[in-house]
Amino acid sequence: MRILGINAYHGDAAAAIVVDGRLVAAAAEERFTRVKHCAGFPSSAIEYCLREAGILLDQLDHVAVSSDPRANLPLKLWRSLRRAWSPRAWRSAGRLVSMGNLRAEFAAVAPSGLPARIPIHRIEHHFSHAASAFFVSPFERAAVLTLDGFGDFSSGWLGMGEGNRLRALGRLRFPHSLGVYYTALTQYLGFPWYGDEGKVMALAALGKPTRLAEMRKLLGFEPRGLARLGLKYFTHHTRGVAMNWKEGSPSIGPLFSSALEDLLGPARRKGQPLDPRFLDIAASMQAHLEEVVLELARHLARETGETRLCLAGGVALNSVVNGRLRAETAFKDLFVQPAAADDGTALGAAFAVEHQLLGRPRAFVMEHAYWGPEALPEEIEAALRRAKLTAEKLDDPESAAAKAIADGNVVGWFQGRMEFGPRALGNRSILADPRRPELKAMLNARVKHRESFRPFAPSLLEEDAGRYFDQDYPSPYMLLVYRARKEMENAIPGALHVDHTGRLQTVRGPENPRYRRLLERFQDLTGHGIVVNTSFNDSEPVVCTPDDAIQCFLKTKMDVLFLGDYCVARRPAALRPDDAST
Repeated sequence: MRILGINAYHGDAAAAIVVDGRLVAAAAEERFTRVKHCAGFPSSAIEYCLREAGILLDQLDHVAVSSDPRANLPLKLWRSLRRAWSPRAWRSAGRLVSMGNLRAEFAAVAPSGLPARIPIHRIEHHFSHAASAFFVSPFERAAVLTLDGFGDFSSGWLGMGEGNRLRALGRLRFPHSLGVYYTALTQYLGFPWYGDEGKVMALAALGKPTRLAEMRKLLGFEPRGLARLGLKYFTHHTRGVAMNWKEGSPSIGPLFSSALEDLLGPARRKGQPLDPRFLDIAASMQAHLEEVVLELARHLARETGETRLCLAGGVALNSVVNGRLRAETAFKDLFVQPAAADDGTALGAAFAVEHQLLGRPRAFVMEHAYWGPEALPEEIEAALRRAKLTAEKLDDPESAAAKAIADGNVVGWFQGRMEFGPRALGNRSILADPRRPELKAMLNARVKHRESFRPFAPSLLEEDAGRYFDQDYPSPYMLLVYRARKEMENAIPGALHVDHTGRLQTVRGPENPRYRRLLERFQDLTGHGIVVNTSFNDSEPVVCTPDDAIQCFLKTKMDVLFLGDYCVARRPAALRPDDAST
């Protein structure tokens, strides 16, 4: 049984292929087009998935699409009668819910297109999120919670998974949405682009939650487990959501109304400093989101009696609240889909057909996120020749990389199959020494070229999590934030945020033995089995190919590049502390 899942004509377009109940490949279209969060039809991702599975398009048995225009249709019709949206708003909304002639789109993959005998299944957006979390989790039974902006007029799904079935217990529907709350305030704070919410999660640590009373007017919580927006502060329900699809990369028009500025003061304008008022609003927004998500989780725990929870949806990328769930709710085991945003719905749609529709038993657990393309040695060699770079082939690149990091160098680390989801997990990573207090300023200014307040994450040996942080529960996908132990704050300053927390990745070994060996070698040299790990990119999507990696290496100030077994050194000397200057 060969099932292709796709997320199409929505931000984070992606494809995934499931063969005989097991995931074979998954990737976001942005990694191939080099356009962040690109929308449209994921033809390159589909081509990759078919190639990895060793099949042609006409050998598929099913295609699953993570959107269903028929979902919540009464609500859509009611909204259309109740609100006179502008033609532009309806065109934008229609683009999100209508897939058009999908079979014709497949002509970009194979000239004959998708044969008529291969059925296309429409899987509702949030059911796809739920399937992406539960059906690949290690749990036979679990509660399931999905939260995001919107998809198919829903913004959340609360339910239960058992065996090969999912059952809904509640939904958050248009116009109410935790994702809209967070995105609107992200825009208010002067970060307008699709995907900027992660910046504001980091910014929140610099302020104090002094505006919680106002935040509770924006977003409320009802005892029956539903979140409600204070709609006068938002515009998505009256004007629609103005999407810009230029060059396939979605951006969102303003979601907040003038009432929000009446409540909180004028919004931050372009170039305006991030003064304490904005920092406190960011902190308050984040703190209130945590309050509401924790209450939703507690409600779901009471409804289901479960102690295991599966999470997906864009809000599930908020690793700060994820890190509080086990300590502050009845849930003791978590599975957070590593591709929790809309790219992961491609995977979820395929597994929804496999289990919910076809009734096939579960046979797969997602134990890692390495489902993207891998470069063969000859492809790496060819890329080095094209770039006219001199490289040394090493017998032990892990030890060489550990030594380079310990010597103060910034290392580009390109290995194995690319990660699925937004986090670099040791295959498409930039690595550095967490002991360096000046590291964050230097990396932000001279390698990543981004805001100075943004932190970097640590990768560490799984068994050492409790040595460095106040929790030792595994965090393999870098989606849980823990507080550092007091005695470790000065030992690894480069890996911690200003509030002494870290969004950590715990590394076992079977899933990525090469990365595990690098950490072990670094521990042998320094006494610490932990490195700073940030995604291998500058302002573009995470690198996919050796050519992408070489281009990023050459345009930034990384010192050493490891491509498989090959090493390219830019300069022999380690960075000095004064290199943190801009």
